[in-house]
This record gives sequence, structure tokens and C-alpha cells, in this order.
Amino acid sequence: MNLEAVRGAVGMASLTVRAADTSVAQALNDLPILATPTLLNIFEGACSVALAEHLGSGETSVTSDFAITTHSSVGVGTEIRAHATCIEIDGQLCKFNIEVHHGSKLIASGTISRKIVDRVSFAARIAAESMARE
Repeated sequence: MNLEAVRGAVGMASLTVRAADTSVAQALNDLPILATPTLLNIFEGACSVALAEHLGSGETSVTSDFAITTHSSVGVGTEIRAHATCIEIDGQLCKFNIEVHHGSKLIASGTISRKIVDRVSFAARIAAESMARE
């Protein structure tokens, strides 16, 4: 993969909030609003879309760091759209600016860093670590 070609790459993802996507359903609090883990999930999806066409055979990416600021809350039935733009490359790390909107309303923003890894060796390492703990 030519990582420099990734700088400026853009990815998008959308979601209509379901009851299972709320803080109540995920036992985080008693508010029927979009849960933070679901918010992170849509952010990661947008970043993955931005990287997809740039990954080489056998490569994938994993989130290594994130920072999210919530600006507003939304409830069930609300359609949200995530937008991710790759702003920086540092070795195998790709850093993204991320935003989620409901229409023109900013719901959340932040950054996510995703590391490019070899799928087979990464999965093998995780499996070996899991077996060693047993």
C-alpha cells in the first residue's frame, strides 16, 4: 500500500438509529439516545470505507486510538451520516478527522487513528495470545 496516497481519502457511513443503538439498550444509562459505542462504530465504518480502495492484498486496518466529542444527542428513528477524512500518515498509522451530522446539525466530532496490518499475521498473533491465556 502506498500510504501517502491515503492522505485526503474520504469515507462516509450512515445509520438510522434503532432502539438497540441507544444507551438504554446498551445499559449505559436510562436515556433513549444514540449510545457512544454505536457512535464509535459509525465513525470506524467511515474510516474503513476511506481506506478500502487503498489496502493491498491481505491488508486490513484496526483502530488504535480515538477521541470523540459529543455536541448533541439524537433518538430512535434519526438518520445520521458520518464523514471521515484522512489528515495524517505516520508509519502504518492513518489519522482521520471525523464528524457525524443529522442534516446540518453536528452531533459529534473527533479523531480516529487506524493502523494498517497484515490480516493473517495479526489474526495469528491474537489467536496465539488467546491460547496462551488458557
